[in-house]
Amino acid sequence: MKLLILILTALLDVVPQGDATLQQLQKRDSILIADQLRYGVTIDNVKAGQRVALPDFTPASNDTLTILGGWQLDTLVNGKAVRSRNAKAAAKLLRKPFALKASIVMVPFEEGHYALPDVPVIFESDTLIFKGLEMDVKTMPVDTATFEIHDIKGQILYPVTFKELLPWIGGGLLCAALIALVVWLLVRASKRKAEALKPKDPAYIVALRELDKYRSDKYWAPDKQKAFYSGITDALKFYMDERFGVDAPEMTTAELFDALKSDKDITPEMYSSLKELFERADFVKFAKHIASDQENAAALPLAVRFVTTTYQTDLEKETGGQEAADD
Repeated sequence: MKLLILILTALLDVVPQGDATLQQLQKRDSILIADQLRYGVTIDNVKAGQRVALPDFTPASNDTLTILGGWQLDTLVNGKAVRSRNAKAAAKLLRKPFALKASIVMVPFEEGHYALPDVPVIFESDTLIFKGLEMDVKTMPVDTATFEIHDIKGQILYPVTFKELLPWIGGGLLCAALIALVVWLLVRASKRKAEALKPKDPAYIVALRELDKYRSDKYWAPDKQKAFYSGITDALKFYMDERFGVDAPEMTTAELFDALKSDKDITPEMYSSLKELFERADFVKFAKHIASDQENAAALPLAVRFVTTTYQTDLEKETGGQEAADD
């Protein structure tokens, strides 16, 4: 073990002031290498405005005993540091004599017994000498009899738990759902585009195709007449909407035939028969009326005749207009 002694020379009139203070910043049972220590003094009965000068220990810093930074000063009132943010409140506390605590932080890097230097402090016209302290610096003890050198251990690998995998599983499912949604939207948009580009059948063909579904007399049964008359009138309303430009699906029977009354392409006989068909359909659908077999047999041919007749009239108009344009 080494005895390391740092010597400082005292100046001016020497006044003994007791021992310096030594405080361990890293709390342990003993002082070890690289422990931080606060070494300093406490001067009592200091008044505001008095001059205090401290020695420069920086040149004494070396690889064995390193001094971190300079002196740190704290004013103490009743043993507590004055750290008020209010300048007036702090000045009020310091009107009476207070204690001045001065300290530096040192770190030993070598095992041994250290005799720390005395701390001379110039206070007004006197030099106050605080007696230096001693300290023992130790290393961690190693039992050389049982000590055995081992290889460096690799990183410990812990098993992955389901709780750790759960966020990844949730994220994967969310990504899969988003991808599936994007694919579905693209397919849907593609189908809509294809349907938009696909040529539409003329209204009379669509109407005749729908009417053809009700040719069987099985729909004449009382429990199926509602579907029979609803299917026929719905097909006719679709055709009227396209052919005559009336909002037939949203109109009542009275409103519909009031709108068709002035159309010259519908003969009075056809108008009367068609109106009677729609009124009978309303009774069947809403008043639980049971139509006779004769009425049922006449319903579908009347609807087909109306579509074909008005379509032919429209076609003749277009043909006549084209011939006139050619002439």
